[in-house]
Amino acid sequence: MNIGYARVSTRDQNLELQLDALSKAGCETIYQEKVSGASASRPELERLLTQLRTGDTVYIYKLDRLGRSLRHLLKVVGDLQQMGVGLV
Repeated sequence: MNIGYARVSTRDQNLELQLDALSKAGCETIYQEKVSGASASRPELERLLTQLRTGDTVYIYKLDRLGRSLRHLLKVVGDLQQMGVGLV
């Protein structure tokens, strides 16, 4: 299954550009949130990670949308690899 994740850092920013790109990429489900990149709380990202199955592919608009730091990004990517989940 193709699953998208979209995030903006502030409530004033718009998700539409990311949502449009993820839809065009064929994402069947798109998790979205409006939360600061520095925030440790990302409920939609956590929900996404618990729903993934081997063979799924996660689509993101840009790498900085996925991780709040390089360390966090590397952990998420490592977790995806261990689960057999692709990342585009």
